[in-house]
Amino acid sequence: MYLTYRFYLCALLVVILLGMGQFFPILFRVGQGAMLLLVLAAVAEGVALYTRGHVVARRECADQFSNGDDNIVVLHVRNASPFGVRLTLIDEIPFVFQKRDLRLRAKVGAGESCECPYTLRPVERGDYAFGRIRVFATTVLGLLSRRYTSGEPFSVKVYPSFLMLKKYQLLSAHHLTEIGMKRIRRVGNNTEFEHIKDYVKGDDYRTINWKASARRHHLMVNVYQEERSQQVYSAIDKGRTMQQVFRGMTLLDYAINASLMISYVAVGKQDNVGLISFAEQFDTFLPASRQPVQMRTIMDSLYNQQTTFGETDYSVVCHRMGQLLSRRSFIMLYTNFTGIDALKRQMPYLCELNRRHRLLVIFFEDAELADYAATPSSTTLEYYQHVVAEKYLYEKRLITAKLAQQGIHSLLTTPEKLTVDAVNKYLEMKARGLLS
Repeated sequence: MYLTYRFYLCALLVVILLGMGQFFPILFRVGQGAMLLLVLAAVAEGVALYTRGHVVARRECADQFSNGDDNIVVLHVRNASPFGVRLTLIDEIPFVFQKRDLRLRAKVGAGESCECPYTLRPVERGDYAFGRIRVFATTVLGLLSRRYTSGEPFSVKVYPSFLMLKKYQLLSAHHLTEIGMKRIRRVGNNTEFEHIKDYVKGDDYRTINWKASARRHHLMVNVYQEERSQQVYSAIDKGRTMQQVFRGMTLLDYAINASLMISYVAVGKQDNVGLISFAEQFDTFLPASRQPVQMRTIMDSLYNQQTTFGETDYSVVCHRMGQLLSRRSFIMLYTNFTGIDALKRQMPYLCELNRRHRLLVIFFEDAELADYAATPSSTTLEYYQHVVAEKYLYEKRLITAKLAQQGIHSLLTTPEKLTVDAVNKYLEMKARGLLS
Protein backbone atom coordinates (compact mmCIF):
# COMPACT_ATOMS: atom_id res chain seq x y z
CA MET A 1 0.00 0.00 0.00
CA TYR A 2 1.21 3.48 -0.89
CA LEU A 3 0.00 6.92 0.13
CA THR A 4 -0.64 9.17 -2.85
CA TYR A 5 0.10 12.84 -3.35
CA ARG A 6 -3.59 13.59 -2.86
CA PHE A 7 -3.45 12.04 0.62
CA TYR A 8 -0.50 14.24 1.59
CA LEU A 9 -2.19 17.35 0.22
CA CYS A 10 -5.31 16.58 2.23
CA ALA A 11 -3.20 15.90 5.32
CA LEU A 12 -1.41 19.22 4.80
CA LEU A 13 -4.77 20.98 4.65
CA VAL A 14 -5.81 19.32 7.92
CA VAL A 15 -2.59 20.44 9.61
CA ILE A 16 -3.13 24.00 8.43
CA LEU A 17 -6.70 24.00 9.77
CA LEU A 18 -5.58 22.63 13.14
CA GLY A 19 -2.77 25.15 13.30
CA MET A 20 -5.08 28.05 12.49
CA GLY A 21 -7.32 26.81 15.30
CA GLN A 22 -4.95 28.49 17.76
CA PHE A 23 -6.20 31.85 16.51
CA PHE A 24 -9.68 30.87 15.33
CA PRO A 25 -11.19 28.11 17.52
CA ILE A 26 -13.85 27.27 14.93
CA LEU A 27 -11.11 26.17 12.50
CA PHE A 28 -9.80 23.69 15.05
CA ARG A 29 -13.14 21.90 15.08
CA VAL A 30 -13.25 22.01 11.27
CA GLY A 31 -9.74 20.54 11.19
CA GLN A 32 -10.79 17.73 13.52
CA GLY A 33 -13.72 16.90 11.29
CA ALA A 34 -11.55 16.98 8.18
CA MET A 35 -9.02 14.67 9.80
CA LEU A 36 -11.76 12.21 10.72
CA LEU A 37 -13.13 12.26 7.17
CA LEU A 38 -9.63 11.74 5.75
CA VAL A 39 -9.00 8.71 7.98
CA LEU A 40 -12.40 7.18 7.20
CA ALA A 41 -11.98 7.74 3.45
CA ALA A 42 -8.48 6.22 3.49
CA VAL A 43 -9.69 3.18 5.43
CA ALA A 44 -12.66 2.70 3.11
CA GLU A 45 -10.46 2.91 0.04
CA GLY A 46 -7.93 0.51 1.54
CA VAL A 47 -10.64 -2.03 2.34
CA ALA A 48 -12.05 -1.78 -1.19
CA LEU A 49 -8.66 -2.18 -2.83
CA TYR A 50 -7.47 -5.09 -0.70
CA THR A 51 -10.72 -7.08 -0.39
CA ARG A 52 -12.47 -6.64 -3.74
CA GLY A 53 -9.83 -5.10 -6.00
CA HIS A 54 -8.05 -7.19 -8.63
CA VAL A 55 -6.06 -5.98 -11.65
CA VAL A 56 -4.11 -8.16 -14.11
CA ALA A 57 -1.66 -6.98 -16.77
CA ARG A 58 0.33 -8.74 -19.49
CA ARG A 59 2.92 -7.63 -22.04
CA GLU A 60 2.64 -8.27 -25.77
CA CYS A 61 5.57 -7.68 -28.10
CA ALA A 62 7.54 -9.41 -30.83
CA ASP A 63 10.09 -12.07 -29.95
CA GLN A 64 12.62 -10.16 -32.05
CA PHE A 65 13.25 -6.42 -32.13
CA SER A 66 14.57 -4.53 -35.12
CA ASN A 67 17.70 -2.52 -34.41
CA GLY A 68 17.37 1.21 -35.10
CA ASP A 69 13.58 1.04 -35.59
CA ASP A 70 10.59 1.78 -33.37
CA ASN A 71 9.30 -1.50 -31.96
CA ILE A 72 5.80 -1.54 -30.46
CA VAL A 73 5.14 -2.98 -27.01
CA VAL A 74 1.53 -3.24 -25.77
CA LEU A 75 0.44 -3.67 -22.15
CA HIS A 76 -2.97 -5.34 -21.84
CA VAL A 77 -4.72 -4.52 -18.56
CA ARG A 78 -7.93 -6.07 -17.21
CA ASN A 79 -9.82 -4.69 -14.22
CA ALA A 80 -11.65 -7.50 -12.42
CA SER A 81 -12.82 -5.18 -9.63
CA PRO A 82 -16.49 -4.22 -9.21
CA PHE A 83 -15.52 -0.53 -9.37
CA GLY A 84 -13.52 1.66 -11.73
CA VAL A 85 -9.85 2.27 -11.06
CA ARG A 86 -7.16 4.66 -12.13
CA LEU A 87 -3.93 2.93 -13.06
CA THR A 88 -0.28 3.86 -13.32
CA LEU A 89 1.73 1.22 -15.15
CA ILE A 90 5.50 0.86 -14.94
CA ASP A 91 7.03 -1.73 -17.23
CA GLU A 92 10.50 -2.92 -16.27
CA ILE A 93 12.11 -2.43 -19.66
CA PRO A 94 15.72 -3.52 -20.37
CA PHE A 95 18.22 -1.39 -18.48
CA VAL A 96 20.18 -0.67 -21.65
CA PHE A 97 17.54 1.90 -22.65
CA GLN A 98 18.24 3.94 -19.49
CA LYS A 99 14.64 5.12 -19.59
CA ARG A 100 13.39 5.74 -16.06
CA ASP A 101 10.38 7.94 -16.81
CA LEU A 102 8.22 5.36 -18.60
CA ARG A 103 4.87 5.62 -16.84
CA LEU A 104 1.59 4.84 -18.56
CA ARG A 105 -1.71 6.00 -17.12
CA ALA A 106 -5.20 4.74 -17.82
CA LYS A 107 -8.75 4.74 -16.47
CA VAL A 108 -10.49 1.36 -16.55
CA GLY A 109 -14.11 0.75 -15.65
CA ALA A 110 -15.43 -2.17 -13.64
CA GLY A 111 -14.82 -5.44 -15.49
CA GLU A 112 -13.29 -3.66 -18.48
CA SER A 113 -9.95 -3.94 -20.25
CA CYS A 114 -7.64 -1.51 -22.01
CA GLU A 115 -4.41 -1.41 -24.00
CA CYS A 116 -1.43 0.84 -23.29
CA PRO A 117 1.06 0.86 -26.17
CA TYR A 118 4.54 2.38 -26.23
CA THR A 119 7.60 2.10 -28.46
CA LEU A 120 11.23 1.19 -27.86
CA ARG A 121 14.08 2.00 -30.24
CA PRO A 122 17.15 -0.17 -29.58
CA VAL A 123 20.49 1.01 -30.95
CA GLU A 124 22.54 -2.07 -30.09
CA ARG A 125 22.15 -5.69 -31.11
CA GLY A 126 21.98 -8.44 -28.50
CA ASP A 127 19.70 -9.91 -25.82
CA TYR A 128 17.37 -7.51 -24.02
CA ALA A 129 15.79 -8.66 -20.74
CA PHE A 130 12.36 -7.41 -19.65
CA GLY A 131 11.31 -7.60 -16.02
CA ARG A 132 7.84 -7.53 -14.50
CA ILE A 133 4.93 -5.13 -14.90
CA ARG A 134 4.14 -2.97 -11.87
CA VAL A 135 0.54 -1.71 -11.74
CA PHE A 136 -0.47 0.91 -9.18
CA ALA A 137 -4.27 1.09 -8.76
CA THR A 138 -6.36 3.63 -6.95
CA THR A 139 -10.09 4.40 -6.77
CA VAL A 140 -11.88 7.65 -7.49
CA LEU A 141 -10.86 8.90 -4.02
CA GLY A 142 -7.19 8.65 -4.93
CA LEU A 143 -5.86 8.59 -1.36
CA LEU A 144 -4.26 5.12 -1.36
CA SER A 145 -2.60 3.08 -4.07
CA ARG A 146 -2.20 -0.68 -4.26
CA ARG A 147 0.60 -2.27 -6.25
CA TYR A 148 0.00 -5.34 -8.41
CA THR A 149 2.87 -7.30 -9.92
CA SER A 150 2.11 -8.97 -13.24
CA GLY A 151 3.91 -10.41 -16.21
CA GLU A 152 6.86 -12.73 -16.37
CA PRO A 153 10.47 -11.75 -17.10
CA PHE A 154 11.63 -12.71 -20.57
CA SER A 155 14.24 -11.73 -23.14
CA VAL A 156 13.99 -10.56 -26.73
CA LYS A 157 16.71 -10.64 -29.35
CA VAL A 158 17.55 -7.44 -31.18
CA TYR A 159 18.42 -8.26 -34.78
CA PRO A 160 19.58 -6.00 -37.61
CA SER A 161 16.80 -3.86 -39.04
CA PHE A 162 14.32 -6.30 -40.57
CA LEU A 163 11.38 -3.87 -40.44
CA MET A 164 12.92 -2.08 -43.43
CA LEU A 165 12.72 -5.37 -45.33
CA LYS A 166 9.01 -5.66 -44.63
CA LYS A 167 8.47 -2.05 -45.65
CA TYR A 168 10.35 -2.64 -48.90
CA GLN A 169 8.34 -5.79 -49.54
CA LEU A 170 5.00 -4.07 -49.03
CA LEU A 171 5.76 -1.10 -51.27
CA SER A 172 4.91 -1.56 -54.92
CA ALA A 173 7.44 -0.73 -57.60
CA HIS A 174 6.09 2.74 -58.33
CA HIS A 175 6.01 3.64 -54.62
CA LEU A 176 9.67 2.85 -53.85
CA THR A 177 10.60 6.46 -54.53
CA GLU A 178 8.86 7.31 -51.24
CA ILE A 179 11.82 5.84 -49.34
CA GLY A 180 14.40 7.17 -51.82
CA MET A 181 14.93 4.13 -54.03
CA LYS A 182 15.17 4.87 -57.73
CA ARG A 183 14.06 2.95 -60.75
CA ILE A 184 17.22 2.39 -62.81
CA ARG A 185 16.93 2.19 -66.57
CA ARG A 186 18.42 -0.93 -68.05
CA VAL A 187 21.14 -0.21 -70.57
CA GLY A 188 23.63 -2.23 -72.58
CA ASN A 189 23.26 -5.70 -74.07
CA ASN A 190 23.10 -7.68 -70.86
CA THR A 191 19.29 -8.07 -70.94
CA GLU A 192 17.05 -10.54 -72.67
CA PHE A 193 13.40 -10.20 -73.64
CA GLU A 194 11.14 -11.95 -71.13
CA HIS A 195 7.45 -11.03 -71.69
CA ILE A 196 4.96 -8.25 -72.43
CA LYS A 197 2.85 -6.68 -69.70
CA ASP A 198 0.41 -3.81 -69.18
CA TYR A 199 1.93 -0.38 -68.75
CA VAL A 200 1.95 0.99 -65.20
CA LYS A 201 3.07 4.34 -63.92
CA GLY A 202 6.86 4.49 -63.74
CA ASP A 203 7.63 2.18 -66.68
CA ASP A 204 10.11 3.44 -69.27
CA TYR A 205 8.30 4.90 -72.31
CA ARG A 206 11.00 3.52 -74.58
CA THR A 207 9.96 -0.06 -73.76
CA ILE A 208 6.41 0.44 -75.07
CA ASN A 209 5.44 -2.24 -77.59
CA TRP A 210 3.34 -0.29 -80.06
CA LYS A 211 2.10 -3.31 -82.03
CA ALA A 212 0.84 -5.05 -78.91
CA SER A 213 -0.65 -1.76 -77.68
CA ALA A 214 -2.59 -1.35 -80.95
CA ARG A 215 -4.01 -4.87 -80.69
CA ARG A 216 -5.05 -4.50 -77.02
CA HIS A 217 -6.14 -0.83 -77.34
CA HIS A 218 -4.07 0.14 -74.28
CA LEU A 219 -0.39 0.58 -73.64
CA MET A 220 1.80 -2.53 -73.34
CA VAL A 221 5.51 -2.61 -72.51
CA ASN A 222 8.31 -5.12 -73.05
CA VAL A 223 9.88 -6.63 -69.95
CA TYR A 224 13.54 -7.58 -70.11
CA GLN A 225 15.35 -10.08 -67.94
CA GLU A 226 18.58 -8.97 -66.29
CA GLU A 227 21.64 -11.08 -65.72
CA ARG A 228 21.13 -13.45 -62.83
CA SER A 229 23.09 -15.74 -60.53
CA GLN A 230 25.82 -13.18 -59.92
CA GLN A 231 27.66 -13.42 -56.60
CA VAL A 232 27.12 -10.41 -54.33
CA TYR A 233 29.09 -10.24 -51.06
CA SER A 234 28.67 -7.71 -48.25
CA ALA A 235 32.12 -7.30 -46.67
CA ILE A 236 31.91 -5.46 -43.34
CA ASP A 237 34.91 -3.90 -41.62
CA LYS A 238 34.66 -4.25 -37.82
CA GLY A 239 37.77 -2.25 -36.95
CA ARG A 240 38.01 0.71 -34.62
CA THR A 241 36.96 3.23 -37.29
CA MET A 242 33.49 1.62 -37.34
CA GLN A 243 32.92 2.43 -33.67
CA GLN A 244 32.00 6.03 -34.40
CA VAL A 245 28.48 6.77 -33.15
CA PHE A 246 25.85 8.67 -35.11
CA ARG A 247 22.43 9.23 -33.48
CA GLY A 248 22.98 6.48 -30.96
CA MET A 249 24.08 3.79 -33.42
CA THR A 250 27.61 2.85 -34.45
CA LEU A 251 28.71 2.87 -38.07
CA LEU A 252 28.90 -0.91 -37.82
CA ASP A 253 25.18 -1.10 -37.04
CA TYR A 254 24.36 1.13 -40.01
CA ALA A 255 26.53 -1.07 -42.23
CA ILE A 256 24.85 -4.23 -40.93
CA ASN A 257 21.36 -2.84 -41.59
CA ALA A 258 22.37 -1.78 -45.10
CA SER A 259 23.97 -5.15 -45.89
CA LEU A 260 20.81 -6.95 -44.80
CA MET A 261 18.73 -4.77 -47.11
CA ILE A 262 21.18 -5.26 -49.99
CA SER A 263 21.02 -9.03 -49.51
CA TYR A 264 17.24 -8.96 -49.61
CA VAL A 265 17.14 -6.87 -52.79
CA ALA A 266 19.84 -8.98 -54.45
CA VAL A 267 17.97 -12.21 -53.73
CA GLY A 268 14.92 -10.62 -55.34
CA LYS A 269 17.09 -9.94 -58.39
CA GLN A 270 18.00 -13.66 -58.53
CA ASP A 271 21.58 -13.03 -57.41
CA ASN A 272 23.50 -15.14 -54.91
CA VAL A 273 24.28 -13.25 -51.69
CA GLY A 274 27.00 -13.89 -49.14
CA LEU A 275 28.56 -12.26 -46.11
CA ILE A 276 32.10 -11.45 -45.01
CA SER A 277 33.19 -9.70 -41.80
CA PHE A 278 36.71 -8.96 -40.63
CA ALA A 279 38.92 -6.84 -38.39
CA GLU A 280 42.40 -7.86 -37.29
CA GLN A 281 41.47 -11.37 -38.42
CA PHE A 282 39.16 -12.75 -41.07
CA ASP A 283 36.04 -13.43 -39.01
CA THR A 284 32.86 -14.53 -40.81
CA PHE A 285 32.39 -16.07 -44.24
CA LEU A 286 29.05 -17.21 -45.66
CA PRO A 287 29.25 -18.57 -49.22
CA ALA A 288 26.97 -16.84 -51.69
CA SER A 289 23.59 -18.48 -52.18
CA ARG A 290 19.97 -17.57 -52.87
CA GLN A 291 18.36 -20.46 -51.01
CA PRO A 292 15.26 -19.55 -48.94
CA VAL A 293 17.19 -20.00 -45.68
CA GLN A 294 20.05 -17.70 -46.74
CA MET A 295 18.44 -14.51 -45.42
CA ARG A 296 17.85 -16.12 -42.04
CA THR A 297 21.41 -17.39 -41.96
CA ILE A 298 22.73 -13.91 -42.76
CA MET A 299 20.57 -12.34 -40.05
CA ASP A 300 21.77 -14.84 -37.46
CA SER A 301 25.40 -14.19 -38.48
CA LEU A 302 24.97 -10.41 -38.17
CA TYR A 303 23.25 -10.70 -34.80
CA ASN A 304 26.37 -10.81 -32.62
CA GLN A 305 28.87 -8.86 -34.74
CA GLN A 306 30.84 -6.36 -32.65
CA THR A 307 33.52 -3.78 -33.39
CA THR A 308 37.05 -4.10 -32.06
CA PHE A 309 39.63 -1.55 -30.95
CA GLY A 310 42.30 -2.81 -33.34
CA GLU A 311 43.41 -1.71 -36.79
CA THR A 312 41.93 -3.69 -39.67
CA ASP A 313 44.46 -5.93 -41.40
CA TYR A 314 43.58 -5.75 -45.10
CA SER A 315 46.48 -8.02 -46.03
CA VAL A 316 44.78 -10.93 -44.24
CA VAL A 317 41.45 -10.00 -45.83
CA CYS A 318 42.94 -9.92 -49.32
CA HIS A 319 44.69 -13.26 -48.81
CA ARG A 320 41.63 -15.05 -47.41
CA MET A 321 39.29 -13.72 -50.09
CA GLY A 322 41.72 -15.00 -52.69
CA GLN A 323 41.46 -18.45 -51.14
CA LEU A 324 37.70 -18.55 -50.57
CA LEU A 325 36.31 -16.72 -53.62
CA SER A 326 37.16 -18.76 -56.67
CA ARG A 327 34.60 -17.00 -58.87
CA ARG A 328 34.68 -13.31 -59.75
CA SER A 329 32.20 -11.59 -57.45
CA PHE A 330 30.73 -8.21 -56.64
CA ILE A 331 32.05 -7.11 -53.22
CA MET A 332 30.40 -4.24 -51.36
CA LEU A 333 33.01 -3.21 -48.78
CA TYR A 334 31.65 -1.22 -45.81
CA THR A 335 34.48 0.63 -44.11
CA ASN A 336 35.57 4.08 -43.05
CA PHE A 337 38.77 6.05 -43.66
CA THR A 338 39.87 8.69 -41.20
CA GLY A 339 41.93 10.47 -43.86
CA ILE A 340 43.94 10.18 -47.03
CA ASP A 341 46.88 8.59 -45.18
CA ALA A 342 44.64 5.76 -44.00
CA LEU A 343 43.61 5.12 -47.59
CA LYS A 344 47.21 5.04 -48.82
CA ARG A 345 48.03 2.26 -46.35
CA GLN A 346 45.22 0.09 -47.69
CA MET A 347 45.30 1.07 -51.37
CA PRO A 348 47.52 -1.84 -52.56
CA TYR A 349 45.14 -4.37 -51.04
CA LEU A 350 42.06 -2.61 -52.43
CA CYS A 351 43.64 -2.60 -55.89
CA GLU A 352 44.36 -6.33 -55.60
CA LEU A 353 40.76 -7.04 -54.60
CA ASN A 354 39.47 -4.91 -57.45
CA ARG A 355 41.70 -6.80 -59.90
CA ARG A 356 40.20 -10.14 -58.90
CA HIS A 357 36.64 -8.97 -58.31
CA ARG A 358 34.36 -5.99 -58.82
CA LEU A 359 34.84 -3.85 -55.72
CA LEU A 360 32.57 -1.11 -54.39
CA VAL A 361 34.01 0.76 -51.40
CA ILE A 362 31.34 2.33 -49.20
CA PHE A 363 32.53 4.78 -46.56
CA PHE A 364 30.97 7.49 -44.47
CA GLU A 365 30.75 11.25 -44.45
CA ASP A 366 30.36 12.97 -41.09
CA ALA A 367 26.99 14.72 -41.45
CA GLU A 368 27.33 16.59 -38.15
CA LEU A 369 30.74 17.90 -39.16
CA ALA A 370 29.35 19.04 -42.51
CA ASP A 371 26.56 20.93 -40.72
CA TYR A 372 29.13 22.58 -38.46
CA ALA A 373 31.31 23.59 -41.41
CA ALA A 374 28.30 25.29 -43.00
CA THR A 375 27.75 27.57 -40.00
CA PRO A 376 29.35 31.06 -39.98
CA SER A 377 32.45 31.81 -37.90
CA SER A 378 32.65 34.73 -35.47
CA THR A 379 35.85 34.18 -33.48
CA THR A 380 39.43 33.26 -34.32
CA LEU A 381 39.03 29.87 -32.65
CA GLU A 382 35.93 29.12 -34.72
CA TYR A 383 37.81 30.04 -37.91
CA TYR A 384 40.50 27.49 -37.06
CA GLN A 385 37.87 24.87 -36.22
CA HIS A 386 36.08 25.46 -39.50
CA VAL A 387 39.31 25.13 -41.45
CA VAL A 388 40.00 21.77 -39.80
CA ALA A 389 36.44 20.60 -40.48
CA GLU A 390 36.58 21.63 -44.13
CA LYS A 391 39.96 19.93 -44.53
CA TYR A 392 38.53 16.70 -43.15
CA LEU A 393 35.53 16.90 -45.51
CA TYR A 394 37.83 17.67 -48.45
CA GLU A 395 39.92 14.58 -47.70
CA LYS A 396 36.77 12.45 -47.88
CA ARG A 397 36.08 13.75 -51.39
CA LEU A 398 39.75 13.28 -52.26
CA ILE A 399 39.50 9.64 -51.23
CA THR A 400 36.69 9.17 -53.74
CA ALA A 401 38.87 10.68 -56.48
CA LYS A 402 41.88 8.51 -55.54
CA LEU A 403 39.75 5.36 -55.70
CA ALA A 404 38.36 6.38 -59.07
CA GLN A 405 41.91 6.84 -60.41
CA GLN A 406 42.55 3.17 -59.61
CA GLY A 407 39.31 2.09 -61.28
CA ILE A 408 37.61 1.32 -57.95
CA HIS A 409 33.96 2.26 -57.55
CA SER A 410 33.10 4.08 -54.35
CA LEU A 411 30.13 5.51 -52.49
CA LEU A 412 30.48 8.36 -49.98
CA THR A 413 27.31 8.78 -47.95
CA THR A 414 25.99 9.71 -44.52
CA PRO A 415 24.97 6.96 -42.06
CA GLU A 416 21.27 7.80 -42.21
CA LYS A 417 21.24 7.60 -46.03
CA LEU A 418 23.45 4.54 -46.26
CA THR A 419 20.77 1.92 -46.89
CA VAL A 420 18.97 3.81 -49.64
CA ASP A 421 22.17 4.99 -51.35
CA ALA A 422 23.72 1.51 -51.23
CA VAL A 423 20.63 -0.13 -52.75
CA ASN A 424 20.49 2.50 -55.49
CA LYS A 425 24.19 2.01 -56.24
CA TYR A 426 23.73 -1.76 -56.49
CA LEU A 427 20.74 -1.37 -58.83
CA GLU A 428 22.62 1.16 -60.94
CA MET A 429 25.71 -1.00 -61.33
CA LYS A 430 23.61 -4.09 -62.05
CA ALA A 431 21.63 -2.26 -64.72
CA ARG A 432 24.86 -1.14 -66.37
CA GLY A 433 26.33 -4.64 -66.26
CA LEU A 434 29.15 -3.70 -63.91
CA LEU A 435 28.78 -6.44 -61.32
CA SER A 436 31.07 -8.92 -63.08
